Parts: sequence; structure tokens; C-alpha cells
Amino acid sequence: MLYRFVVIIGLTIHIRYVSAELPRHRTNSNTLKPAGNVLLLLADDGGFEMGAYRNRICQTPNLDALAKNSLIFNNAFTSVSSCSPSRASLLTGQPSHQNGMYGLHQGEHHFNAFDRVQSIPNILRKHNVRTGLIGKKHVGPADVFKFDFERTEEEYPINQIGRNITNIKLLVREFLATQNNSQPFFLMVSFHDPHRCGHVTPQYGSFCERWGSGEENMGLIADWHPIYYQWDEIDLPYYVPDTEPARRDVAAQYTTISRLDQGVGLVLKELTAAGHQDDTLVIYTSDNGPPLPSGRTNLYDPGMREPMFISSPIHKKRRNQVTYAMTSLLDIVPTMLDWYNVSTIATNDIDTNSINAKNQPVLTGTSLLPLLETEPPENPDAAVYASQSYHEITMNYPMRAIRTKRYKLIHNINYRAPFPIDQDFYVSPTFQDILNRTMANQPLPWYKNLKKYYNRDEWELYDLKMDVGELSNLANKQSMKQVRDDLADRLEKWLVATNDPFRCAPHGVLQDKGEFLDDPQCLPLGI
Repeated sequence: MLYRFVVIIGLTIHIRYVSAELPRHRTNSNTLKPAGNVLLLLADDGGFEMGAYRNRICQTPNLDALAKNSLIFNNAFTSVSSCSPSRASLLTGQPSHQNGMYGLHQGEHHFNAFDRVQSIPNILRKHNVRTGLIGKKHVGPADVFKFDFERTEEEYPINQIGRNITNIKLLVREFLATQNNSQPFFLMVSFHDPHRCGHVTPQYGSFCERWGSGEENMGLIADWHPIYYQWDEIDLPYYVPDTEPARRDVAAQYTTISRLDQGVGLVLKELTAAGHQDDTLVIYTSDNGPPLPSGRTNLYDPGMREPMFISSPIHKKRRNQVTYAMTSLLDIVPTMLDWYNVSTIATNDIDTNSINAKNQPVLTGTSLLPLLETEPPENPDAAVYASQSYHEITMNYPMRAIRTKRYKLIHNINYRAPFPIDQDFYVSPTFQDILNRTMANQPLPWYKNLKKYYNRDEWELYDLKMDVGELSNLANKQSMKQVRDDLADRLEKWLVATNDPFRCAPHGVLQDKGEFLDDPQCLPLGI
């Protein structure tokens, strides 16, 4: 079978076909490929807290309206559950182990993508597309992720640029007012909501839900109408403990989700006022899962699964419909290349080892535009892949995963260590309550316990049809050996194709230099 890869070399985008597996969805040669604009709306740690995904409490009228005008994705996943790595992957089409953004892009720790990496703003600039980024950036180096119009935390306070929806509205207006209408644009509006902020500015609340509310010493966001939620009335997701501190925590998160929603509404009004509602592809998604147990920094579904809508002015056939196709945020770059008519050249008979040996950058995503026309045939073997290495610098816990509709296989490379907890989640009301109850031997109404959460097997295999919570590890079940072996083989092929430097760990060493340059090998440790 043929598996499609896109290889970026210089200014030309090459599609290469590698013997592996069927693509998740095939590109229809008759699919419309308009040269228009793209507006990408990105939440920060956002989940499914909206009416479009059947949350009956959190009020999100603008997101719900956008969903009704879009194709709604029910099986969209991030390739990495961490902010900077996810953003870098989204903008390059390459997983974090391939693009080099292994962890958070903090100045003191210097996580950066490789200098050779091609990002979508740099590619599009070479094809006469004007690019803009408003809000949170959190990726580097600057030359790799260079937008023509940048208004980010590198110039402004992060709350002012990412949570102040009035400022965001005015900056979108500025970008559109200076746009030459004979030139297409790509604008990314990157909200900082609903990211936590309690470990940095606890006076504003765990999610900065009080910041800009008009309360004393909180400042005022002119366009924001705060919505406050009753902690005892919300619907908790299954992975959050049913305790008052956790409920209050989620209620605060809902307030910032509603601020995000109102910001989305303001941005879309600016798009309409500028006359671009009929020539712009609008994509809404999030970088990774919510900062809650099993969420962000995990490759369990709460950390990987993402909301996604795509609204096209050209493809109207499937508006307000749902697609169940397996989709990755790695598909966004190929989708944009498709939308902007960036030319491709097809070559054949390139195997995964030769790609790895030459260290050529490979895109394993596919364009999502065909899904806007028709739902592909059911394919139970369709899969998405994930690669997590770090979050903060001290969170050395590499994980690799493959997920089909029914099964997920996770490889915990540093499984002998306890799973690390990031700073802002550690001080959150939810985790502190889990920690305190555990240490005091008090009842904890949670679907897991801390011992199980910290200590993970090297391989985790879950039957998601029977075990939505990913609680029963089947990796060592003899009856599941064929499933595990098949998934592990497919995961290994992806890691080789994307040149993962961790792919031999923890039981071997990768040799890919000198005599092994053209034939990389995993050599055993002898233990």
C-alpha cells in the first residue's frame, strides 16, 4: 500500500509515497482548490467546553454559530500535548521530535526548532501570501517562525495580547485594514485563554478569570461581559475528581472559555466588516488538552483530543455536519498548502529508510479539504500519531503513541521514573486537592489514584471501545498480542520516517553516523 508524505526541500513541496499503510483519507483530484485567505483561531489548552460538543452549561454562542457554519471534527487530535511543541508542529506539519521543538520555548531553557525547518508562514511568504500572528506565539527561533505582521508576547504583556479581547479585536482590524486585497493572507489569532495563570499571577484567579473583569484592581476589558458559573451545577468530565475544589476550578475555566468565545465573535465580525467572510477559510482548534488530570502533557485522550471546526466559503455541502475521520493537527499545513494552490511534484519508490538516512523533512499529514466535500469510507485501521518528549525542562518523559478509532498504543520511554507534574497544574486547586486527600488518606472520588497516575508501564494498550477511560492496560494480554504487534510496527515506521532520535530508547542506542549513515540501526544495550 502507499502512504503519502510531503517533503519540503527549499521552495518546492514534494509529495513522496512510502510503502506503509493507506492514508487516512485520499485527496480527490476534482476537489476545489481555491486561492483565498485563511483565518486560524487557536485556543490555549482548550477542550470541548462548548455547546457544539454538547456541553450544556458553558455558554459559547459564537463558537456554536461558527460550528453550524462548519464541518465539525469528532476525531481530531494533537500530535503533542504541550504548548510550544504543539504550536511548532501545527505550523510546520512535523511532530516535535522531527522539528526540534522538544519542550516549552522559554528563554532560560532555549527549546527551539531546528534552523533548517520550514514553517507555513515562511513557505507562504515565498508564494506571495501575507502572514500575520496576533496573540500568543511561544515558538522559536524567530527566523523559522517569521510572520509579516506580528503582535505577540515578544512585544506586549501576554494577558494584553492574548486575553484582552478588545486589544485582539483592534489588532485584527489593523491587520485587515493594511491588507492589499489583491494579495491573499494567512492570519493566526492565538488566544491565551483558557490557559492557567495561578502559578504566576494568583491574584487574578487560577485561570485569570478575574483579570479584566472590572473588579477592584483587576482592570477592565471593554468588550468582555464576564459569565460566572455555579460550581455545583457544572458537568464534570470523567477524568476530573468530583470534589468542590475541582468543580470550582472548572467553573473558573468556563469563565475564560466564555471570554475566548466572545473574542472569537469579535474577530469574525472584523473579518465580515473587512469584506472577507466570503473568501476566507476559517479553522478553529486548540493546541492541546485542558490543564487537568490526564489532560495536557498526557497522551491519554483528554490530553490529545481536540475540538476542530473548518468553515469554507467554497465548500458548503457539509456545513453543520460531523466527520468521524481520524484527523491530526499535523494535517493543517497540508490543508493550507492545498488551499493556497502551492504546487506539488510527485515522486515514487522512496522507502522510509532512505528518507531517514538523508535526514529529509517529511510531512505525514494530509489535506482536510476533501472532507469538506464528502465523508471517506469507514477505515478501522486509520490512525493518528503522537510524540511527546518534554513540557518544562525538568519534565523528561518521552512518549510515543498511535491511535486508531478503537485502539491506542503508548510507549513510555522513561517509564522507570514517575510521571512529572508541570508547575501551573501542580499549584491548581484540582491537583492540590488530589494531593492533600491522598497524603491524608481521605476518600478521593476520582477515576484513578496518584500511584497509578505517577507510575506507568512501558507499553500501554487500550481498547477504547470497551474502555473509554483508558484504565485497563492490555499490553501484556496474550489475546491482544497481534493488535499490539501491528500497532507497534506501524508506530515504528512512522518514527523512522520522521527521523525520531528517541526511537531506539530505552533498550537500545541509535547509530546513524559513520558506517551507519546510510543504514541507521538500533544497537542493543545488552541488558
